[in-house]
Amino acid sequence: MLSRRPVWLQSALVLCIALALSLHALAQDSPTRRARKYKPPPDTSHIVVQVLKKSTGKPIMNAAVVFNPSRDGKDLGSLEVKTDPDGKAIIDVIPTGSLVRVQIIANGFATYAEDYKIDEPNREILVSMVRPREQVSAYEDNTGKASTRKPGVQEPVKPAKPSTTPATPAKPAPNSPPAPTTAPQQ
Repeated sequence: MLSRRPVWLQSALVLCIALALSLHALAQDSPTRRARKYKPPPDTSHIVVQVLKKSTGKPIMNAAVVFNPSRDGKDLGSLEVKTDPDGKAIIDVIPTGSLVRVQIIANGFATYAEDYKIDEPNREILVSMVRPREQVSAYEDNTGKASTRKPGVQEPVKPAKPSTTPATPAKPAPNSPPAPTTAPQQ
């Protein structure tokens, strides 16, 4: 009888191990979720910004186009894209239904900024850049003032230097007696 008991225990142990392994394998397919629920990203819009010179209609290459999207009053960050040789900046990550401030900074042109409501899946924005104007003043009429600065790098205006020629001695007045001269003493 002693010899049968270990066999019976061994078979019961093997049966318990087999049952535990099968339950573990079945538990992998169970719908219990231990991680965070998956939330799909929001729908995004395809936005193309075309940047042109207003005077000639030619594209502006390498202009910085800054996108500042916000949704429900929450700022979603800033993204900067440079324009290609055709003057186009393309972006596909702005959520549909958001309000986007588009700022364009191009060398030699006035900075442009405008807010756009992005409701459609595809949006094209055409921007004509102008040369800088004079600074706006609240005290005078500012309509149509052209800039006094030329585009490109400019040296600061330096004041004129005073002349370095020696000053001529002042002549005595004609009615006054001549100044006495003293001879050197020896």
